Amino acid sequence: MAETKTNIGNSNRWSLQGMTALVTGGSKGIGYAIVEELAQLGATVHTCSRNQTQLNESLHEWATKGYKVTGSVCDVASRAEREKLIATISSEFNGRLNILVNNVGTNRPKATLNSTEEDFSFVMNTNVESAYHISQLSHPLLKASGAGNIIFISSIAGVVSISVGSIYGATKGAIIQLTKSLACEWAKDNIRTNCVAPGPIKTDLADEVLKDENILNGFVSRTPLGRIGEIEEVSSLVAFLCLPAASFITGQTISVDGGLTVNGLCVDYA
Repeated sequence: MAETKTNIGNSNRWSLQGMTALVTGGSKGIGYAIVEELAQLGATVHTCSRNQTQLNESLHEWATKGYKVTGSVCDVASRAEREKLIATISSEFNGRLNILVNNVGTNRPKATLNSTEEDFSFVMNTNVESAYHISQLSHPLLKASGAGNIIFISSIAGVVSISVGSIYGATKGAIIQLTKSLACEWAKDNIRTNCVAPGPIKTDLADEVLKDENILNGFVSRTPLGRIGEIEEVSSLVAFLCLPAASFITGQTISVDGGLTVNGLCVDYA
């Protein structure tokens, strides 16, 4: 069996200096934090957003901080725009990509019996089909880099049942299984694939749900750490999984949820 080069003993194992990255949906929320985290560690990052104004504002903020970040407008729900995005990346990064973060996600929280065919198609296309297709398109670039990384952003809704809609939960479960499949299928191409599953995190999207005191208290009471998470607590894990220091980690799904998904019954013995 041929030996595969590892990063053990590499002085740059805690750095992303010289690496390239694509983060979908990076102009706000968790995606924004991921872009910053990767850029802080030295990566050159490209991100995309449907909103030109929001994207321009984010790019300006990153430029003032000295980060190497570029961006383009893209609706990842569109196959043609996905193809255009990867063509842009290939040109910008000279046919090589070290890191792909499939971050974009959406939801229409409805009861199953109230969900329509259009609801199913929209959420499934945005959350699963786009990530699947972008991964396919990125494969040659990731392989060409010699050390590729794919990170899928799932959710604890793909691990346990929470009241955010069965379609959303199904898409996030699909992402977790896709992570396992690609980790095995593309390992021969030196591409690692991992998944991060956030729990309740403070974002503009989550705030719309968590402003309901009953929902907020329900999550907090079930979370051993007793609070809602911060976006930086997700982005730091994403960055770690991309580092050379994580070179033997692939096919894993890690929940960032304060312990919510493992909480059977927490008893205070004090």
